[in-house]
Amino acid sequence: MNETDKKQVEIFLNKWQDSSGNEIANKDSFCLDLCRALNVELPPPQGSIPGDPYCLEKNVKMPQSTGDIKQGRIDFYKERHFILEAKQGSTKSGSSTPKRGTTAYNKYMQKAFIQATGYAPHLPVKSPFLLTCDIGSHFELWMGFSGDYGGYGAGRKINLKELLEDKIFDLFVDIFTDPQKQNPEKIRAKVTREVANDLAKLASWLENQKHDPHQVANFLMRCIFTMFAEDVQLLKGEVFTKALKERWITNPKRFKIEIKNLWQTMNIGGTFGFDAILKFNGSLFADADAFDLPKPQLEILLQAASKDWSQVEPAIFGTLLERALDTKERSKLGAHYTPRSYVERLVRPVVLEPLRQDWLETEIIVDQFLKVEGDKLEPSPANKKKAVDLITEFLQKLRGIKILDPACGSGNFLYVTLDLIKSLESEVVQRIADIAGQVQLNILEQVNPSQFLGIEVNPRAASIAELVIWIGYLQWYFKRFGNTSPPDPILQKFNNIEYRDAVLAWDSEKPAIDATTKEPRTRWGGRTIKHPVTGEDVPDSSDQITIFSYIKPRQAEWPAADYIVSNPPFIGNARMRELLGDGYTETLRQVYQDVPDTVDYVMYWWHKAADLVRKGKVQRFGLITTNSISQVRQRPVIDFHQSQKNPIKLFFAIPDHPWTNNTDDGAAVRIAMTAVELDNSQIPNIAELGTVIFESEGETPEDSAEKVELEYQNTYKVFSNLQIGADVGKCDKLTANLQLSCPGMKMTGSGFLLTKEQALYLGYDEKLHTNKVIKKYLHGRDITDQSRGLYTIDLFSLKIKEVEKFYPKIYQWIYERVKPERDMNNRKALRENWWIYGEARATLRPALKDLQRYIVTVETAKHRVFIFLNYDVIPDNKLIVIAFDDAYYLGIVSSKIHVIWALAAGGRLGVGNDPVYVKTKCFDPFPFPDATLEQKQKIRELGEKLDAHRKQVQAQNPEITITGMYNLLEKLRAGQPFTDADRIYNDKALVSILKQIHDELDAAVFDAYGWKTSLSDDEILEKLVVLNTERAAEERNGLIRWLRPEYQAPNEVKTQLRITGLEDSQETVITPAEQKVFPKKPKEQLAAIRDLLRTSGGEWTLEQVIAQFKVTQKQKKEIPEHLESLEWFNILVKSDKNGITRWQYNETRITENANS
Repeated sequence: MNETDKKQVEIFLNKWQDSSGNEIANKDSFCLDLCRALNVELPPPQGSIPGDPYCLEKNVKMPQSTGDIKQGRIDFYKERHFILEAKQGSTKSGSSTPKRGTTAYNKYMQKAFIQATGYAPHLPVKSPFLLTCDIGSHFELWMGFSGDYGGYGAGRKINLKELLEDKIFDLFVDIFTDPQKQNPEKIRAKVTREVANDLAKLASWLENQKHDPHQVANFLMRCIFTMFAEDVQLLKGEVFTKALKERWITNPKRFKIEIKNLWQTMNIGGTFGFDAILKFNGSLFADADAFDLPKPQLEILLQAASKDWSQVEPAIFGTLLERALDTKERSKLGAHYTPRSYVERLVRPVVLEPLRQDWLETEIIVDQFLKVEGDKLEPSPANKKKAVDLITEFLQKLRGIKILDPACGSGNFLYVTLDLIKSLESEVVQRIADIAGQVQLNILEQVNPSQFLGIEVNPRAASIAELVIWIGYLQWYFKRFGNTSPPDPILQKFNNIEYRDAVLAWDSEKPAIDATTKEPRTRWGGRTIKHPVTGEDVPDSSDQITIFSYIKPRQAEWPAADYIVSNPPFIGNARMRELLGDGYTETLRQVYQDVPDTVDYVMYWWHKAADLVRKGKVQRFGLITTNSISQVRQRPVIDFHQSQKNPIKLFFAIPDHPWTNNTDDGAAVRIAMTAVELDNSQIPNIAELGTVIFESEGETPEDSAEKVELEYQNTYKVFSNLQIGADVGKCDKLTANLQLSCPGMKMTGSGFLLTKEQALYLGYDEKLHTNKVIKKYLHGRDITDQSRGLYTIDLFSLKIKEVEKFYPKIYQWIYERVKPERDMNNRKALRENWWIYGEARATLRPALKDLQRYIVTVETAKHRVFIFLNYDVIPDNKLIVIAFDDAYYLGIVSSKIHVIWALAAGGRLGVGNDPVYVKTKCFDPFPFPDATLEQKQKIRELGEKLDAHRKQVQAQNPEITITGMYNLLEKLRAGQPFTDADRIYNDKALVSILKQIHDELDAAVFDAYGWKTSLSDDEILEKLVVLNTERAAEERNGLIRWLRPEYQAPNEVKTQLRITGLEDSQETVITPAEQKVFPKKPKEQLAAIRDLLRTSGGEWTLEQVIAQFKVTQKQKKEIPEHLESLEWFNILVKSDKNGITRWQYNETRITENANS
């Protein structure tokens, strides 16, 4: 703030300070004068810029469930910056607005906050700042960078005269010009990255001195906490920094003995030099070992100590510290970690939302207690006591809940949860102070680290997690209690972080013994050597790892908790043996009989957490998994718990979200968030399904997170495939479709693959194709991109002696290149039949016999495309084969109807979030149309035309790929303008013709089903689910509509019935709930009324609400007050039509934007 700024603020204060009067008359002038005082741009006239992104009197349209549009108006608004709602209190009683300082005035200002939060979900993006203002008195400020402003008590009061302070002035300027400068996540992350880089330098030097890594980790953690303790005044007088500057850098020999003395004193309490030292205790300082450090390393330590450790962000600090201590991970330090906002995105719905809902219900009843009657300015002392008692009851509940992270790593999920709960606690404590005046704060009674439980198999990470939680807790402690020291010992031994395996327990382990050889079982360790003949890498048979057996194995127990949040390890099913060991993997699968062997490692956590929810031992859980959770191999775990007694409900899910892999290589991965509670059929909770609608890379993880936008849809059910709408995942397999689709061949040996030159060398005749065992080979990438022109050796049905006799050259080839790899394989059948593909598809080959061509689609690909391959091509297992040579079926599976079905049924995979075609879910249950001969012929001709067009284009232009064609087709369908490069590509790829063929094909297939082409995707899926149900019922009654009857059922009599079409489903009529007993406690009464309107929908009159409950005359009189309170807090919306008052639940569909 310069002198000119100061003068402008003084002019503003002279005009407005202590003013009172008419808010409507004054607010526009006040807001414009505020802009002048801050020297920021004035808002342009309303309507001069489309959408009015910066204006006074911002119009807000709020759609209601009845179809009506409620109009709102924000007093002052700037998109992606702030919402401001103005009021103006009075200085005396009897005015048109309440007198400042009274209970009525506080309620008046609270209503301004509730109004503003009601507008926020209906804006294009959520604003990071929300302000209310009493013109002439003060501002109240809330930050919502995380998407949540908290409750009314979370606000910060700023008096008008404080605008003369530099920090406050700069804060308001940033709110108007660059809110992200005030984003606490970014500010603290920057400090934390700087600190971690300093520590990494020191850790690297210590490792180079050959010190024990465990001792290095403990030494650095003691240094870290010492620097933190100094900056929050637990260590007075900068004792550590001063010693570095004045004693240790000038004479490094003093460092080791003196830092040990300091830490020993911190452990038990006492004095260090002339300074009194508090008793810290805990496990951290029980061992005070230190290292001799030369001057350069002490200077690095001083550089780290000079940072503001009170501003370290524990949510990312644990990860960065873990990497600083890990040689392999240190190169990624600061570049890859999970930003806090990603963690919050799961923690809030799982833990914070139920707690905030409980707190909101408490506040509503408190508000009723504090209602001022008649001419009184204040509620009665008795009602104030009732209000305080009710808040205290909630506070005690908050201080008793337990949070568990059973794969806590370095503690970021536990810390974020602690921080959010402490924020709520602070809000609740402030509410007591507002009602009762200044209250005595009890430093012993508060949310503390003992409530945050963790299990971690990595001992170093477990120690870091404990440190992170204590740092987070003490940051909050000093926010509330200032310079008051915590009670001794500062670091109490709660033993809340357990160092052990989270899913498997055992008494002991020993080498597993082979039943035949009586020798210890081993497996190949992964090392390769050069083959003496071929020079290629082959397994080194001497590299063997012992397989262990586990004595008395059992499912691990988890400590009792109310909520579970966690990010378990990302280990896919295929790599479990490699990374966890054969013995562990086999034992784990034996112990968990209810979990299929096909699932990824994380699903064992999912199973345990779901089991605890179903048993009533845990209220909710939320887990991070890879996005493959929606795939068919993972779904049985979710299906199991959704179908058992006391089923679970997915109440929150984001099927695909960016993430950073903290446990592997720091690379970007795609994850899913799933949150679960017990399914209460009597009070069905609304579920939310989130979809990432925009994302892009930023310079830091926080910048990237800021750019992620999500859209949420409200629903009553999220299915196991993490979708809403028609439940395609529960559709039955149809017998009519069986035996016709299968993945291609799985080699299990790279030596089977040949280049063209190698194929010719081994006897392949390019012109005559006479060699029966060398065939063309295609992989998924060969279909979607440029073909590599590979061949393969296929010895299916031959015995090894026959191969050696008739194909000696090929025998030697595979003996040298395939057998060494197979000899190391754990599967006996693969070792013994080493010359045959690992999955030779004995069931698929008969289906392809006598076909001149067949259909394939790439299992995982950006675009769902189906093409014909010639009979002499061997398909890789990444291709899904569909055994038809009739182009009619190519037309059906290439149509919009089947593609929509496949996208919904198959799930997605990988960083690209590409659709996966799982034949058991995408093909086997799919109901083909009962088409007439004329309809079939039309579709058949269009299928031939589609296949010929693509192949002709690629034959004439080899650089054109399927992916390239369909990328451009997607752009053309979306109406996006072509670039010059696009136009050149289109001239060769003829994508406009491709679109025309697809459009005609789609219309023909819709006609075959008897459906309108205007159906939405959801309507198509609903109709297909109904049709699947009908076909399954037909098959149970003996009618099977075989697709290839001559192959599938050659001896059966075929009978076909035609279904002429399906009637459009009727809209479901909402029926009233059964009459229920009305609860006795006010909070439970509120919840019952809210849940009635939330779950039943529509508008309700007072009489209709009363009729739903068995109520006494006294309770009947309480219901109107509850309805008014729920409306006042913006939970219900009230409307008056034709003299009748109606209420409805205030539902909103939210777009979350971290860049708000």
